[in-house]
Amino acid sequence: MATPGLSPSVPTIAATDERPELAVLDAATLRAALMRMHLIRKFEETAEASYMRGLIHGTMHLSIGQEASAVGAILPLRPDDYILSTHRGHGHCIAKGADPALMLAEFFGKENGYCRGRGGSMHIADVEGGNLGANGIVAGGLPIAVGVGMSIKMQKQDRVCMVFFGDGATNEGAFHEALNMASIWKLPVVFVCENNKYGMSMDIAFAMAVPHVADRASAYAMPGVAVDGNDLPAVAAAARVAIDRARTGGGPSLLECKTYRWRGHSKSDRNLYRTKDEIETWRKRDPIRLLEAELTELGRFEATELAAIEKAAISEIESALEFAKASPDPDPSQLTRDVYAD
Repeated sequence: MATPGLSPSVPTIAATDERPELAVLDAATLRAALMRMHLIRKFEETAEASYMRGLIHGTMHLSIGQEASAVGAILPLRPDDYILSTHRGHGHCIAKGADPALMLAEFFGKENGYCRGRGGSMHIADVEGGNLGANGIVAGGLPIAVGVGMSIKMQKQDRVCMVFFGDGATNEGAFHEALNMASIWKLPVVFVCENNKYGMSMDIAFAMAVPHVADRASAYAMPGVAVDGNDLPAVAAAARVAIDRARTGGGPSLLECKTYRWRGHSKSDRNLYRTKDEIETWRKRDPIRLLEAELTELGRFEATELAAIEKAAISEIESALEFAKASPDPDPSQLTRDVYAD
């Protein structure tokens, strides 16, 4: 059994000196990044509590513990860039700037949700914000990203498409086909693998012959970089390099963020395949608290400032919940309004 900690090749955070990855992030950027990390955490905790109370139906896949991966990767993107997400995509949606109130309304199946209550947790999208949608199919977003990248290139735009997927997706044929085609055509796509160690209940160590997902990039003649996915500045720095390469015609890159989900695969997961000690080991590497600790140690922020950011996030999510609960239900007579094929 592989150890629950990070691979030795992935650095941990040392807050004794200001790292270059952190130094390039100004106070406003860090404040916004922390706010979005807190929004993701509070949003998912609220969604989970609402599910347990029977207010939300179906299932959901939570990314609590992975906030730095989503926010750090998206941080260097422009507002007009695109993302494609996964069944575990709430964090990506918020990191791209979505309104948590409209997201929760979507979760509650309300008419004023982002997808008019038809998408729910696994198929939420914010097209105006550049989020082309989450996807319930493992690796389902990867071929779509190739199509988006081709569209960008044919229109001679300088936009970038970033596509997220989990470690389980890297053993799907769509992963290999997408990377191969994107590389052949030098498409402006950034492939981001959020390696949270488990594809449902299978430890990645038992499902992949190489130690890092990023090692697979060499087969497709593109850069592959593995970073500590719980280290927001490190993720942002690696993503910036990949985004700049894609935007200037250099082609795609593969970024692997090594992180961990504190919750089970979905709400039906009883976590029988991992130990409480393993989960606790990773909880001590909380990406939000790691960043806050480094910022206070370096004197970049006062503890009171950080507390105020978290308080503001809690308040926003509380308001979002009330908005969602008060939102109107869809009209059953409009069931097929947005159906374009049968």
